[in-house]
Amino acid sequence: MNKLQLPLWLIKLTHFEYWTWWMFYIPLLPYWLYQATRTRSLTFFTNADPCIDYGGFFGESKIDILKQIPSDFLPTYFFVKKETSLAIILEKLKENKLDFPIICKPNVGERGSQVEKIIDKITLEKYLQNLQEDFIIQEFITFEIELGVLYYRYPNQSKGQVSSITRKEFLSVIGDGKSSIEALMQANTRARFQLETMRLRLGEKIHEVIPAGEKRLLEPIGNHCRGTKFLDNNFLINEKLNQVFDKIALPIEGFHYGRFDMKVKSIEDLYEGKNIRIMELNGVSSEPGHIYDPKNTVWNAYRDLAHHWKIIADISIQQQQKGIMPIETKIIWQVAREHFA
Repeated sequence: MNKLQLPLWLIKLTHFEYWTWWMFYIPLLPYWLYQATRTRSLTFFTNADPCIDYGGFFGESKIDILKQIPSDFLPTYFFVKKETSLAIILEKLKENKLDFPIICKPNVGERGSQVEKIIDKITLEKYLQNLQEDFIIQEFITFEIELGVLYYRYPNQSKGQVSSITRKEFLSVIGDGKSSIEALMQANTRARFQLETMRLRLGEKIHEVIPAGEKRLLEPIGNHCRGTKFLDNNFLINEKLNQVFDKIALPIEGFHYGRFDMKVKSIEDLYEGKNIRIMELNGVSSEPGHIYDPKNTVWNAYRDLAHHWKIIADISIQQQQKGIMPIETKIIWQVAREHFA
């Protein structure tokens, strides 16, 4: 474990999956302007999903989206207004027959920010102290397979299709019977990026030695910026899967493009459309997550991302032909300023 390691800044520079979002997207700016010209709108993406605030570009309400998804595919969940007391929340957990662990997430937020697995009453109380906004409590789904499934449907078509499947491999370490969690993380490039976070979260437990062969989950939230590895599973796409997601997506009136973040019990169940639990649905800001597979190249990533931007632009054009126009640029600018303030 004492082998020479590259500094993290150099790994960031040479591996695009670790680039900041603006660094990654800048080379695609001319292509975005081309699509804006085609659609005659700088905000062409905002009319693709009129059922979601601003098309899901940012600032959308997660609870409003969940309410539109067929209930057969949802975990148990409920909405919590900010400053709701712990006692009331515990009562609502009982009413909804929810036990710990649970998932808590802000009603408005991106990239897994402040999404946490809450294991008991004490950690729930700490979460309430740190989060001063509306949030959602969801059942913690124990299915081991977590996927990000990107689906789209053109407004002039009655059926859609899956265009990207990302399988998520959670940040974990495997013990050797002699090394601490910290040492095991030091030996793993992806884990090194999360080392400071884990030191704060685990405290002295980071020095625990894990028995040989034991796999220890470090991060239960399947977000790339929290150490999850994204794996290209596009080989799973077929017509049977398209039919499953038509069943899920078609009842959502006005939905044409987005990514379902979900867990499934098995791939066999996925094709049968059963034992599927959708935690979130994201709109036009959704990326085809498979592009971040470590085996992918930045050129292939740009190609696939551009392809999906063209899909959004084509959807926008068809929406405009139906009289559904993009939101005005000045409104989006104002909302963006307020959101990021």
